Amino acid sequence: MPKAIWNDLVIAESDDTVVVEGNHYFPRAALRDEVLRDSATHTVCPWKGTASYYSLEHDGASSADAVWYYPDPKPEAESVRDRVAFWKDVTVVE
Repeated sequence: MPKAIWNDLVIAESDDTVVVEGNHYFPRAALRDEVLRDSATHTVCPWKGTASYYSLEHDGASSADAVWYYPDPKPEAESVRDRVAFWKDVTVVE
């Protein structure tokens, strides 16, 4: 089962991920809310739409904008709706 690990902490785990462009998109419900902090960062993907971000915080550690999601994906990226993906210092293992 895929897991997202940050600072030795499992922050998401699910057997229902969608892989898009090499990234596992986990159901939003699988992500631990207590490590999330809202971010004002947004980026645009030509075919998925506008991405929003969360930063991570736990036990004094932080990782800015390490989680991204598409609140309103374009029709061709509907498979990532209500899902999150990770980068920076988050490792996804299967």
